[in-house]
Amino acid sequence: MSEEPPPRRLTPLRRERLYESLAAHISDFIEAQGLVGGDRLPPERQLAAELGVSRATLSRALASLETRGRIEVRHGVGALVREPEPPGGAAWQAGLAERPRSEVQVAREAVLAGLARVAAGADSSLRTAMLAPDGRPRTFDHTWRCVRRLAGGGLLAELDDALAGHAPGPGDTPEARERLDALADAVLRGDAAAAATTCQGMLGG
Repeated sequence: MSEEPPPRRLTPLRRERLYESLAAHISDFIEAQGLVGGDRLPPERQLAAELGVSRATLSRALASLETRGRIEVRHGVGALVREPEPPGGAAWQAGLAERPRSEVQVAREAVLAGLARVAAGADSSLRTAMLAPDGRPRTFDHTWRCVRRLAGGGLLAELDDALAGHAPGPGDTPEARERLDALADAVLRGDAAAAATTCQGMLGG
């Protein structure tokens, strides 16, 4: 007969941390223990004692996790784990809205770089048909729509959709047009590294 595994316990958290850090600590615990939707966290009194924090601080942390959709607090039941929402979900979007725009821009630029890298490996005839110069100034919306089509769907495309509302494309400036030309030219050449590099700082242009 196999021995029962030792009870799960949370390690104490340093008192000087705020409730946001406590919420992150609990979220990390959920991931580390492999807890899934419907699993129940220990009672608040036990959690507060194990973490070395007040009930008030713990309540704020749990409320923050509930707002993000990570847990659900039910009266008489306690805190239940919820499955994380996919990119673009309401709670995920709410979290993005609270972050500095510059941070979201950097994140989206990383996604743009990944999609541009994939697009540079698409069939050369498709690249030419979509991105060859036609004598008109390039715009971000049109150029990026072509890059997205060349890259196909997948997680990167979903992330781009989710981030776009909080980090839109650049304005119609000479610098932005120059970057778009460089991006299109790199994809046309099939130069994945150059295509990715041109996306750095693109949304600030």
